[in-house]
Amino acid sequence: MHEDFETSREAVATAVQRVAGMLQRSDQLDKVEQYRRREARKKASVEARLKAAIQSQLDGVRTGLTQLHCALLDVKDIQSSLADVSNDWRQSINTIENLKDVKDAVVQHSQLASAVENLKNIFSVPEIVAETQQLIEQAELLQAHRKLMELECSRDDLMYEQYRMDSKNTSDMHLISNYFEDVQGLSDELAKQLWMVLQRSMVTVRRDPTMLVSVVRIIEREEKIDRRMVDRKKQSGFIPPGRPKRWKDKMFEVLEGTVSTRIEGTQALTRDVDRMWLVRLLEITRKYVLDDLIIVKNLMVQCFPPHYNTFNSLYHNAVSTRVKELAAEDLEANEIVSLLTWVLNTYKSVEMMGNPELQSECDINQLESLLPQDVVDNLLSNYIKTFTSNITGWLRKALETDKKDWQKETEPEADQDGYYQTTLPAIVFQMFEQNLQVAAQINGDFKEQVLKLCLKQMNSFLIRYREEAVLYKEDHLRNRQLPQCYVQYMIAIINNCQTFKESINSLKRKYSQSSEPTDSNAAIEKTLNEVAKEGCQFLLDEVFLDLEHHLNELLTRKWLTGSHAVDTICVTVEDYFNDFNKIKKPFNQEMTSEALRRVVVEYIKAVMQKRITFKNADERREGAERMIKEADQFKFLFSKLAGEDTDRLCGAIAAIAEVFKLTDPTLLFLEVTTLVSKYPDIREEHIQALLAVRGDASREMRQMIIGTLSENKVSYAGVTQPIFKDIPVPTITMTTMTTMTSMATAKLLK
Repeated sequence: MHEDFETSREAVATAVQRVAGMLQRSDQLDKVEQYRRREARKKASVEARLKAAIQSQLDGVRTGLTQLHCALLDVKDIQSSLADVSNDWRQSINTIENLKDVKDAVVQHSQLASAVENLKNIFSVPEIVAETQQLIEQAELLQAHRKLMELECSRDDLMYEQYRMDSKNTSDMHLISNYFEDVQGLSDELAKQLWMVLQRSMVTVRRDPTMLVSVVRIIEREEKIDRRMVDRKKQSGFIPPGRPKRWKDKMFEVLEGTVSTRIEGTQALTRDVDRMWLVRLLEITRKYVLDDLIIVKNLMVQCFPPHYNTFNSLYHNAVSTRVKELAAEDLEANEIVSLLTWVLNTYKSVEMMGNPELQSECDINQLESLLPQDVVDNLLSNYIKTFTSNITGWLRKALETDKKDWQKETEPEADQDGYYQTTLPAIVFQMFEQNLQVAAQINGDFKEQVLKLCLKQMNSFLIRYREEAVLYKEDHLRNRQLPQCYVQYMIAIINNCQTFKESINSLKRKYSQSSEPTDSNAAIEKTLNEVAKEGCQFLLDEVFLDLEHHLNELLTRKWLTGSHAVDTICVTVEDYFNDFNKIKKPFNQEMTSEALRRVVVEYIKAVMQKRITFKNADERREGAERMIKEADQFKFLFSKLAGEDTDRLCGAIAAIAEVFKLTDPTLLFLEVTTLVSKYPDIREEHIQALLAVRGDASREMRQMIIGTLSENKVSYAGVTQPIFKDIPVPTITMTTMTTMTSMATAKLLK
């Protein structure tokens, strides 16, 4: 009620609002009657539509009630009919039971009809058995099988009818089975003949392919009978004895067994008899399989229905089984590679399954792998383990052999450019090359893996190589007379480093797809540089051991009075460098530069050790001129040896000589300043030592020079060739300095 009131109120409000909208201006009042008629028409139209809609709904309800009434009447009629059927069925039960005798008679009639139909065959079973046996012996297999099917059909029909009549009557079933007992023997005998033909199929197909076709036809017939009997069993539960024969499955077993026997018949080789046993065995298998498959493709395939897929299935399984057996054996590293190369590459190559003659029958892309991936991975893992162990032993043995060569009394061989070398790099990289060639036969990823392993082993080997070079030098220092060719073999060790670098780069270019350096590359580069630089250092140590006595003569009284120490030093260095010329670039250049540097440093050390104090201006002039002359000797020698600019290093000796040569002590500060500007790494103690050797600088002069230089100290951080930085100056006590200063002052006063 409340809802109706609300609806009415909303309708009145809407109407008021509508009328107010129509009568907003005074001139619209004239049209009130027109508006009223229009609204009346609209109202009448709406009422008419409502009446029509309600009438339609009422008609639909009336129709639905009528249909429900009809359905009720139909249900009552059906109920009545079902009651009549139920009564009729109850009255018919006795009649159906009386028909059981008729049913039994029908079954018996069916059995008798079957017996009559097969009566001729039943009576002639012994005769047909004998004929069939004779046909089998005469290899008339199709005719023999036709007779056999007649016998089996008679037996099976009789047994089926007996089963339908009384499935529990086993005695009658046995009676029928015993009467036809020879039939099963004939079936077995015929099967033996079929298997014999199939076992000799490779020969038979060339001599008499019709025989093979006959065998396949017989097997196809038996397959159809098998399918029919299995279907009947699903319906009736009965299946004749010996069914299904599954001769098709047996045929493939025989064929695969024949192939396996043929393959295994070639496997007489063993490792004890022949180290290359596996390679030879796989090659024989390849040849036999290829020859056989060409025969299969050209002759045998036509003898089998296409759906048998004879070509693809015949040999693949047998070969796969054989290689799995080989993979399970305890194979050596080279044997693993031989097997995997054959399995992964040779098998699908033109030498075998990819042969042009087989293309029409064999799609190598559809062939499954002969070995499962886990077996392949396991073989590769075993190879890596064995290879790692072997290569460690090979490298150790190669290094031991090379070490024995270092003790020889004859010089090492030189390459075509005259550089000393040993056979070690060639042996090592021949070893790597052989294994990488083998790895490349398997696949690219495995080749990369073996290359990384080689580089890793190379790094460990070079660390040992470095240790052995250090021991070689230490043994030599205990007795410098031995070995006689120490210098030449140390040069060969240095040159080997460069050869190793070149060989590694060659291997990477040839066997690696990646151009990015690895951790092993960086470590190898670092170790090789260290070995070479240490070797150069050892050789220079050898030179300077011979020069030690002559270097000790420099800047002494003996030197001032006319020693030939520098002449001897130059001759000795030049003599050594006749051998050092056999060092490859860039180490020979570094060697010459370092030799010059050490000579100059040792010379300046002699100055700083204050072995002599010049007594007067003549001695200073004479000493300075000798130093300038000897600096020129060094410059001439090393320019000839290295062809490089030697001015800066040798100029240091000449610059020091200019400090000594100066006759006016008051100009010492300017000369020293010039020296410091040329060589900013010079230190105060160096200036002190130079002034002490000069012998005429007063204490005040020394203090003024040192003090001024300290205030205007120049950094030498950017100097490319610091000379004085590592030259020590022997320390002296204050008492000694005072005594030397007093002596110098007394000399000046004189």
